[in-house]
Amino acid sequence: MSKVIMIQGTMSNVGKSLLVGALCRIFKQDGLKVAPFKSQNMALNSFVTTEGLEMGRAQVMQAECAGITPSVYMNPILLKPTTDVGSQVIVNGEVIGNMKAREYFAYKKKLIPDIMAAYNKLSSWADVIVIEGAGSPAEINLKSDDIVNMGMAKLVDAPVLLVGDIDRGGVFAQLLGTLELLEPEERDRVKGLVINKFRGDKSLLDSGIDMLEERGHVPVVGTVPYAHLMIDDEDSLSERLNNKKSSFCDRSSIVEVAVVRLPKISNFTDVAPFENIDKVAVRFITKPSELEGADIVIIPGSKNTISDMKWLLESGMAPAIQRFSENGPVVGICGGFQMLGAVISDPEAVESDSESSIRGLGLLQMETVMEAAKHRSQTEGVFEDMTGVFSCLSGEKFSGYEIHNGYSEVNGKSVTIVQTGNIFGTYVHGIFDNGDIALRLAQALAHKKGLELSSESMDYASMKEKEYDKLADIVRANLDMKYIYEIISLPPK
Repeated sequence: MSKVIMIQGTMSNVGKSLLVGALCRIFKQDGLKVAPFKSQNMALNSFVTTEGLEMGRAQVMQAECAGITPSVYMNPILLKPTTDVGSQVIVNGEVIGNMKAREYFAYKKKLIPDIMAAYNKLSSWADVIVIEGAGSPAEINLKSDDIVNMGMAKLVDAPVLLVGDIDRGGVFAQLLGTLELLEPEERDRVKGLVINKFRGDKSLLDSGIDMLEERGHVPVVGTVPYAHLMIDDEDSLSERLNNKKSSFCDRSSIVEVAVVRLPKISNFTDVAPFENIDKVAVRFITKPSELEGADIVIIPGSKNTISDMKWLLESGMAPAIQRFSENGPVVGICGGFQMLGAVISDPEAVESDSESSIRGLGLLQMETVMEAAKHRSQTEGVFEDMTGVFSCLSGEKFSGYEIHNGYSEVNGKSVTIVQTGNIFGTYVHGIFDNGDIALRLAQALAHKKGLELSSESMDYASMKEKEYDKLADIVRANLDMKYIYEIISLPPK
């Protein structure tokens, strides 16, 4: 059986996902076979495996850190919020239905056999499994049926590192308060505390750490500095989604990418390759005025295309995007692709309470029909006969994955990619991750303005590997890895 360690946090977005990724990369560097695991993930950023099964993107990032192929065994339960009080429930990569929060709370313990089967599958070959918790283990109203924090730790007898976020303030209260709300046997599982996202002089923390250890009776095993890394974030708490201004005013940038922040945005990481290009600025926008100065508009995926299309129409974003498209390129991905068409219909009431339809942006002569069955697949192909600013992509290979309800047709023919004039739409997530496709398009946008971007080739996959190594270096230098090896009963490397 594998050795195991678990990362839990004092709240959401304290950096659990990245710390799990860092430990996966460190153990890999140390010659161990390692796998990430999260029993239950709630996120709209998802991925499709080679088997056509759906899982959270955070575990994909962690699998890449571990140097292994992503598998639904790493994330047996994925919850994709559909409303403020309900989610689509995905088990072992397959949708089992939509549930309201109270319904799922009563149901979830029935999924423990699925959780353990997935964990045991990983344990059959891995030397170490690094588990990620969710939210906080001190959510006392939810603890009785917990399957993702201390409940999960108990199932596999995992030692726990508890992480607090000092960047958001109150880290000592976060950590001590969490410990205080744990049951004695849960508190005994916490073998170390981690202070994450620190900025400044660490010596100024010394007195606080001494008091924290004295009152909490748990050692602080590291203080990890705040790091600017271009690694996929897990969900809408991402700081990148708040990177918006009234207009593009960064004088150092040459190309400006406007990403529409839909209310039910999903898979926003599709635009991440552009964020890694020097002199390219990416902003997430919600108002027509924020289109000022943009060179390209990207409409990303949506968990509810009809609802978000309605928002585009009511917010004034729809006519603003239509005007922009007269002279500038507009890209739609998945739900954003569906919105580019003339009409979206929902005869099976997949995304609405009753049969309905809504007009789209009308930028493509395309119709979309929603279906209850979800299409999931990995996809590859070649950009053919591209024109205008997109001609720079002609002949280039691409690959990615599709996750969508429904199909789109142009002249009665089902389509996955459409490009005409300034408009490009596709169902393929991750299409800009391939090679230097994002760089080629950014260079074409710069050239259109009479400017030049660096001609240095950028391979996005290689760039991510460097970022994962950088993450591991930072965490290795700031955590007591000798102690961590001790608590998982492995000799230090």
